[in-house]
Amino acid sequence: MDKFENVDILLVEDNPNDAELAMRALRKGKLANHITWLKDGAEALEFIFRTGAYAGRPDQNPKLILLDLKLPKVDGIEVLKRVKADERTRVIPVVMVTSSAEGRDVIESYKLGVNSYLVKPVEFEQFSETVAKAGLYWMLMNKAPE
Repeated sequence: MDKFENVDILLVEDNPNDAELAMRALRKGKLANHITWLKDGAEALEFIFRTGAYAGRPDQNPKLILLDLKLPKVDGIEVLKRVKADERTRVIPVVMVTSSAEGRDVIESYKLGVNSYLVKPVEFEQFSETVAKAGLYWMLMNKAPE
């Protein structure tokens, strides 16, 4: 089985500590069997649109994208803009998980179609709980289009 088949959650996060905490929280809650972690926006766009290194990836979208705002190469706003502008990916739920509580970032994200905007708590236990609750809602409670 290809390691990119049946991706439940695409986590786009450049901070390895935050990524590890998020993946641990999601796995602990048994919310996703298949989590793919990417470290920058350019790689995320290649993955989502199956180009570059991911051109051979199966034609299946992730069920959820957890996206950091401040990313190297291509920022989270640009990734969000491209995902929501494309008919093939527009319906994928995108949750911005970021340290930015700036009003302009929140407003811009919602204007571009983000499904949820979560500010990362500083303490790791609160951060893990926030990610687990977001995963619980989007993976188990939310009814997504087929």
